[in-house]
Amino acid sequence: MEENAPRKARTWKTFLPALLLLAPIALFISGFFIVPMLYILYLSFIQTEGLDTSNAVYSLHNYILFFTDSYYLSALWLTVKLSLYAVVVSLLVGYPVAVTLSKCSPRGRAWLTLLIAAPLLISLVVRTFGWYLLLSPNGTVNQLLMALGIIQSPVKLLFSEIGVVVGLSNAYLPFMILAIATSLYNIDPSLTKASAIFGAGPVRTFLSVTLPLSLPGVVAGSMLVFSMCMSAYVTPALMGGANVPMLPVLVYDQILHLLRWTYGSAISYVLLGVTLVIVTFVTRMFEKGVFKEVFR
Repeated sequence: MEENAPRKARTWKTFLPALLLLAPIALFISGFFIVPMLYILYLSFIQTEGLDTSNAVYSLHNYILFFTDSYYLSALWLTVKLSLYAVVVSLLVGYPVAVTLSKCSPRGRAWLTLLIAAPLLISLVVRTFGWYLLLSPNGTVNQLLMALGIIQSPVKLLFSEIGVVVGLSNAYLPFMILAIATSLYNIDPSLTKASAIFGAGPVRTFLSVTLPLSLPGVVAGSMLVFSMCMSAYVTPALMGGANVPMLPVLVYDQILHLLRWTYGSAISYVLLGVTLVIVTFVTRMFEKGVFKEVFR
């Protein structure tokens, strides 16, 4: 009887409270994100000489120019490569920390979470300058390596790919740790106990139980770190300089230094498109792969 009873018709008044609650954030996102992004997309299809838009021509010239320029294609590959390196370093460093975090007592977990999130309270510029001093030719790292006799002369760590990867990994490591820890919290402890009862050792239990069940957090943290590394500007600019021309730095130079707004807009959308394609492909690959049951 209840299933066959007619449902009450929903009118616009039913959704009015929800719409009023969503209106402020919707206006904020529209005004400060959607509208500027649409304007940048519009600029990317304009072909002009200098700043004069009176004789503007709408075409794909900026995109064609990008994909036929070996310098910018190599910069795109460099950006993807260093972002992947940073993801790998963050994953290798962050996973053990996340496991430790998941096994702590509630009080210890609170303190450890505070320590992990504390760097996010400090400006990224300040943290990057800290690494700048550590990795410089006369910095702490080179001085320590020479004192231990490992190297005879300073190693070039600053203004190199190594320096950029170290800076990016340090900047976004907390996001990786917290994403993985969230998945580890949801693993039923009885599963690991059952694995031990059936004779599996710690390594086999980790590979067969813990790691597969934590894959949603690993994928989420990896894609989050990758996306932020792909769009990072401060760290590549300070740690890499002109020697490591990542795409966000080139976009900044095109728009503010060379005043080529239309070309810079096209490069920024190429960067956005490549990031979305990679993130979507990797996420779908895991969701449809061997461990698809874990992502349900």
